Amino acid sequence: MKSLDWLLLLLIITITVSISVEAQNQAGFISLDCGLVPKETTYVEKTTNITYKSDADYIDSGLPGKINDAYKTLFQQQTWSLRSFPEGQRNCYNFFNLTTNRKYLIRGTFMYGNYDGLNQLPSFDLHIGASNWSSVKIRGATNTSMHEIIHVVTQDHLQVCLVKTGPTTPFISSLEFRPLSNESYVTESGSLKLSARVYFPSASASFIRYDEDLSDRVWDTYTDDKTASISTELSVNTNNFYEVPQAVMKTAAVPVDASKPWHFSWTIDDASAKSYIYMHIAEIQALNASDIREFDITYNDGTPWYSYFRPAKQSITTIFNPSAVKSKDGLFNFTFAKTGNSTLPPLINALEIYTVVDILQLETEKSEVSAMMNLKKTYGLSKKISWQGDPCAPQVFRWEGLNCSYSNTESSRIISLNLNGSGLTGTITSDISKLTQLVELDLSRNDLSGEIPVFFADMKLLKLINLSGNPKLNMTIPDSLLEMVKSKSLTLILGEALSPKSESSKVPMVAIGASVAGVFVLIVIVAIFFVVRRKKGKTTEEGLEISGKAPGTPPSATNRSVNAETRSSNPSIITKDRRITYPEVLKMTNNFERVLGKGGFGTVYHGNLDNAEVAVKMLSHSSAQGYKEFKAEVELLLRVHHRHLVGLVGYCDDGDNLALIYEYMANGDLRENMLGKRGGNVLTWENRMQIAVEAAQGLEYLHNGCRPPMVHRDVKTTNILLNERSGAKLADFGLSRSFPLDGESNVMTVVAGTPGYLDPEYYRTNWLSETSDVYSFGVVLLEIVTNQPVIEKTRERPHINEWVGFMLTKGDIKSIVDPKLMGDFDTNGAWKIVELALACVNPSSNRRPTMAHVVMELNECVALEIARRQGSATMNSMGSFDYSHSSASEFAPGAR
Repeated sequence: MKSLDWLLLLLIITITVSISVEAQNQAGFISLDCGLVPKETTYVEKTTNITYKSDADYIDSGLPGKINDAYKTLFQQQTWSLRSFPEGQRNCYNFFNLTTNRKYLIRGTFMYGNYDGLNQLPSFDLHIGASNWSSVKIRGATNTSMHEIIHVVTQDHLQVCLVKTGPTTPFISSLEFRPLSNESYVTESGSLKLSARVYFPSASASFIRYDEDLSDRVWDTYTDDKTASISTELSVNTNNFYEVPQAVMKTAAVPVDASKPWHFSWTIDDASAKSYIYMHIAEIQALNASDIREFDITYNDGTPWYSYFRPAKQSITTIFNPSAVKSKDGLFNFTFAKTGNSTLPPLINALEIYTVVDILQLETEKSEVSAMMNLKKTYGLSKKISWQGDPCAPQVFRWEGLNCSYSNTESSRIISLNLNGSGLTGTITSDISKLTQLVELDLSRNDLSGEIPVFFADMKLLKLINLSGNPKLNMTIPDSLLEMVKSKSLTLILGEALSPKSESSKVPMVAIGASVAGVFVLIVIVAIFFVVRRKKGKTTEEGLEISGKAPGTPPSATNRSVNAETRSSNPSIITKDRRITYPEVLKMTNNFERVLGKGGFGTVYHGNLDNAEVAVKMLSHSSAQGYKEFKAEVELLLRVHHRHLVGLVGYCDDGDNLALIYEYMANGDLRENMLGKRGGNVLTWENRMQIAVEAAQGLEYLHNGCRPPMVHRDVKTTNILLNERSGAKLADFGLSRSFPLDGESNVMTVVAGTPGYLDPEYYRTNWLSETSDVYSFGVVLLEIVTNQPVIEKTRERPHINEWVGFMLTKGDIKSIVDPKLMGDFDTNGAWKIVELALACVNPSSNRRPTMAHVVMELNECVALEIARRQGSATMNSMGSFDYSHSSASEFAPGAR
């Protein structure tokens, strides 16, 4: 591959944005000394000034222990105590209130110290969430093993688990979380496991960490007889996203023999592993006017890494590969060779090596994890050995008593819960209602009391509830639950128990429908039902009673108890041509088998209608959208037709079941594709320009092609959907409204749209117009160019509009364009689209362009890119590379 190609495939960052890290108060740090007792104990580690606390609040299993006293003077205090796990195969720490989508450095430290007197060196696995992080193998009683991973927390909670893999007992000495800048250590996918992090001081130096490194990374020393260390007393500008410590950058390694190429080599144990490598380099020598330091970097068989590199004077440059790379035999050999122009040998200040940990197992739905954790706490179920970590994932460690559904694209869901004979006391907790996909629930043979909850009737997927063997439970059945029994969608097993009301109100409770006695109970239930119905008076055809649903009914199709007067005052939808019955919806979705996504108005399911794929949005009973809004939306969509707007195939207005059936968009939304969640392929610049112009055309049609014209009100990347050919269509008109006509006001009293995309003028005036959509589309354009989140609190400028403007003050468009493109884009087109986007997000609405003007400008950007493509060679792509870390102290990159 040509050197120029490699140059385009590598990123060199010299970023002047400072990262705000509150070092003195260790903001965001979690520092646990595992096994520290009593649990209220805290202390400040003398060598690092880090405050450690007990791990007792983060785990409910394991036994505290201490290393042999003879070893304490050799190690830092956080290794003196430990927690071991002689029981259970998986034991997990639970971390809550983390910052969602924040990047963390997570470190586990393991110091055996013969704490158990057995002199048996343990080995076991370490998991991050539901995925395998690393294998821990203790080499000796006094060997400290440190395992680090850089991981983006996708939810506000995370489990770190120790998994027994053999006869020895897992243990841990300390567990630490450190927040990092989201702009650093960017990967195409997966998390980064540390293989090595070294710097090159004199032989007498030791490792460096907090508070010299504000992120508390551990920098190990490296020296050998082929390298010499140089240093400076002058300050080095380390002001980039990596914030390498001054003490690291003030030293550097140079080859002893300056006339020969200089080699660094290391081996990755897993030859299939992919790696990311970060080289931090700064010129720290005082050079004469005639001195030149310039060198080429190649690896393995001479493949160019970077050519003609000249280190910046007293200023850091970080060289790294934007795509992971790997070596067929796991061996990496990097060669530094000075060029013919150079009078000085190559130089490097610090080196980091990581391997990729692919997060393959999707975790359980967040709300269900929370529900199970609360249920565990409410009923004191911490002694259930298997109830550790994620309830469903990985499948081999699924909690005892649970069955789950699994998908390659969706979070795992709990479909059955069996707590038979688990010693439950008190009332039935409402946390069970959060298990919305539950089909079977067994709470039999416990000591539950109180009422049978009404919320069971809202769990429309439930087919079986077993409450037998709870003598203190009031067996009076709520009316709404009786309706489900009546419709035969639910089997309710109550067993032989008495209702506490009175002896005269006894009802022999057995499995309903299971015996002759069950028939008697059904007769009683039906009689009660009709008495209650008569008392409620007249109802409309839709009625107010709660009725049962067919098996497979999703939560989003639950009974809505639609007010009869409201329905009668809003006549049915003007056309019946595309009306679909609820049984037809059940058939086309195969009883709501496959979930495509969820929104504020309900869940979207995959379906097949007349041999064509469709997306079925079932309106949730909890949605703010009532029948009046549903009717208006259907009538609106029925009259909107454009090739770049997602079309309405049909609708369901069948009693309480309301649904919209759209054309199916096979490649999901634009945001998913930008993040690489749709197969991992990076959208090319040409793809992005075409998607932008097509979405703009759809929006321009709403503004100018509809009669009356419409404003979308929720333009964002998740509402731009892609078909199998990556053609773009604007979706989700649930918030769309027509522009005012005949002098009508369009002032809104409720804020609509999505934070970050919403026109700032709307907050001040409550006035809605097409310029609000133009503003939102400008934000979308900036996302397309940068692939940055709209709001990122860790950036110096949190909102993407402000961040782009700030970065452009340097005059370099490359500093904001998505690094995944690896330079493969038209610079003129990039400037043009960014200038257009910034015009769209102008704070003053009357200075924004119209969508017609936006479409025209974007068509020019597409033309520029097509012209560039026709005149340029196809770029070669870089392979992928993985990285892992066993112990910082155990790594030594070979130099020769």
